[in-house]
Amino acid sequence: MSNKGKFYITTPIYYPSDKLHIGHAYCTVATDVMARYKRLTGYDVMFLTGTDEHGQKIEDKAKEAGVTPKQYVDNIVEGPRGVLDLWKLMNISNDRFIRTTDDYHQAAVQKIFKQLYEQGDIYKGTYKGKYCKPCESFWTESQLVDGKCPDCGREVQDAEEEAYFFRLSKYADRIQDLLENTDFLEPRSRVNEMINNFIKPGLEDLCVSRTSFTWGVPVDFDPGHVVYVWIDALTNYITALGYDNDRYNDYDKFWPADVHFVGKEIVRFHSIIWPAILMALNLPLPKKVFGHGWLLLDGGKMSKSKGNVVDPYLLSERYGVDALRFFLLRTFPFGSDGNFSNEALIGTINTDLANDLGNLLSRTVSMVGKYFPGGTLPAEQTADALDDDLIALASGLRDRYEAAMERFAFQDALSEVFKLVSRANKYIDETAPWVLARDEANKPRLARVMYNLLESLRISAVLLTPFMPDTAAEILRQIGACPCCSDWESAGKWGSLSATVTVSRGDNLFPRIDVEKELAALEALEAQARKAALPAVEVEPFAQEQVDFDTFCKSDFRAVKVKACENVKKSTKLLKFTLDDGSGTDRQILSGIAMYYKPEELVGKTLVAIINLPPRKMMGQESCGMLISAVHTEHGEEKLHLLMVDDAIPAGAKLC
Repeated sequence: MSNKGKFYITTPIYYPSDKLHIGHAYCTVATDVMARYKRLTGYDVMFLTGTDEHGQKIEDKAKEAGVTPKQYVDNIVEGPRGVLDLWKLMNISNDRFIRTTDDYHQAAVQKIFKQLYEQGDIYKGTYKGKYCKPCESFWTESQLVDGKCPDCGREVQDAEEEAYFFRLSKYADRIQDLLENTDFLEPRSRVNEMINNFIKPGLEDLCVSRTSFTWGVPVDFDPGHVVYVWIDALTNYITALGYDNDRYNDYDKFWPADVHFVGKEIVRFHSIIWPAILMALNLPLPKKVFGHGWLLLDGGKMSKSKGNVVDPYLLSERYGVDALRFFLLRTFPFGSDGNFSNEALIGTINTDLANDLGNLLSRTVSMVGKYFPGGTLPAEQTADALDDDLIALASGLRDRYEAAMERFAFQDALSEVFKLVSRANKYIDETAPWVLARDEANKPRLARVMYNLLESLRISAVLLTPFMPDTAAEILRQIGACPCCSDWESAGKWGSLSATVTVSRGDNLFPRIDVEKELAALEALEAQARKAALPAVEVEPFAQEQVDFDTFCKSDFRAVKVKACENVKKSTKLLKFTLDDGSGTDRQILSGIAMYYKPEELVGKTLVAIINLPPRKMMGQESCGMLISAVHTEHGEEKLHLLMVDDAIPAGAKLC
C-alpha cells in the first residue's frame, strides 16, 4: 500500500479519576477508530493520549488519602483498573502516552513559560475572581450561570492570589478571525458558542500560575508559583513530539496536528487558549479541533460526583469490547450528545450484531460448508442479473464510507456498511440457496450466490476493522480471506476474494440476548457494585433507652433555608447560621461543624432543624435550635454530613 503521508491525532489528556466510566472511553475510542482508519488507508499515524496530573484537586485528594500526589496519580494511571488498564481493555492503539508528571514534559513547560514571560506575553499580577475547584477553572462574574460554574454547575469560590497572566486579550482578533473564517473548529455550532460566550463579551487575560498550592510544575524563576493547567496541559501536544526536549524527535514530522478530538466542555481551552499560546510561540496551529458531545445518563452528563457512572469493565465482560466500541459510535452522532442506556446497548447488539451481521456470517459459512465438500467453492460459477444490485451497492461502499469517515461521521460510515449487510441478508431470501441446493444442475449458480455473500462480508469486515478489530479479523478468517484481499485497496474492488475460497466455521460472534433477563441481571450487578463501592463505616451504637411516641412528637422538625453562614470568632468549631424558618423572623443557630464545612458552601442550602429547643448560649451568642446531621467513622476518621433536603421544600415546612 502506498504511504499517503503523516496524520497526527490526539485525545485530550485525561484528569485522573478514581472511578472511570464509559464516558471516559468515548472520545478515546473514537480517536482510536480514526487512527486505525487512517492506518488502514495508508497514512503514517501518530495517536497521542495521556493524563493531566497536576492541580489543587489532586493535591487535596492525595492529602485525604494519606499519600503524596505522585503516589496518588501513579495508582490511578498505572494501578489496577487505572487509565492504562482501561485503554488496554478498550483495545486502544495509541502510539504514545504522555503524563504531565513526566520529567521531559515538565522541563519543556518551564522553558515555554519562561519564553512567554521574557517576550512579554506573560506578566505578573494579582488574580481576583471566581474559581471552580472541580474544573480547575477561573471565571468572571459575567461568565457564571446562575452564579455557578458554567461547565459543571457547581458552586464557585472567591479567589485572590498573586499570579502570572497570559495576554490572551492580545490575540482576541486573530482568534475570532480563525473561528469565524476557517473550518478550524467543528461542528459549526461550537463556533457560535465560543464567539457569543467568550469572544464578544471581551476576552480577558488568563491566569497561568498559582500560589495557593504546590502540586504543579514550578515556575523556575519565581519560587512559590506553579504553572497552571493551561500552559502545563495544553502544551503536551507538542512536548510529546519532542518540542523543547530531547526525549522525542517527531515534532517536525507530525506537527501541526491534523485534529484534536475533545469533549465539548473543553472546546474553549482548545479553540481559544491553545491557538493563542501557539500564536505567541510563533508555531503553526493545529489543522482542526473537533468538539464532540457527551454521553448522557438519565438526562445528565456521566459524572462520578453525580453517581451515574457506567462501568466499562462490567459491560465489556458481558458483551465484549468490540460490541461496546461499536455501540458507542453506531448509536450516537459524534458531534452531538447521546443518551446512554442498557436497553439501547442490548438493542444495538441484538439488531445490528446478532440479527444482521452475526446472522449473515453464520448462515453464509454454514451453507458453504453444508453444500460444498470441505467448505470450498468450485471454480464453475454462474452469475445472474439478480446479483447486480448487491454488487453495485458493495462496489461503491468504500467511497461512501470514506466520505463519512473524513468528516468524522462515524455513525454514517457504519450506516453505509450495514446497508450492505442488510442487503446481503435480503439477497439470501431472494436467491433461496436451500432451493438451489436440491438440484445438482444448480450448483454453479449456488456457488456464485455463496461467493457474492462471502465477498459482501469481506468488504464489510475490512471497513469494520477500525471499529471492531478483533471481530473483523474473525470474520475474515471464517470466510477464508487472505491478507492481500483484506486491505484498503481491495475493499474498493469487487471480486478480490478467491473464487475457490475455503471457509472455516467458528463460534457465533454475537449470540442474541434475552432483553428482560439481561436488564434484570445488569440491575442486580450494578446494585452489587454500588454497595461494594460504599466506604467501610462505623456507626454509633444504637441507643438502648426507648422514647415514647408522644415525647418524640413534641420535637418540631422544620425545613430551614441558609441565608448567611460565618465562622464564630475565637472558635475553631462553631459556625453561625442565619436561617429562614418560614416565620418571617430570622432564626440564629450555632453548630459545631466548622471542621467539616466552609461557610460559603452552605449558603442557599435547605437544611433540617429542631426549632423548639430552649435557647442556649454558645461563645456568648444565642443559639435557637439544632441542625440535624449524621455522624460516622470512616477509616478511623470521624465524618459528619448535614441533612439537606430538596430546595423545592419551602422554609418552615414541617417534617413528619
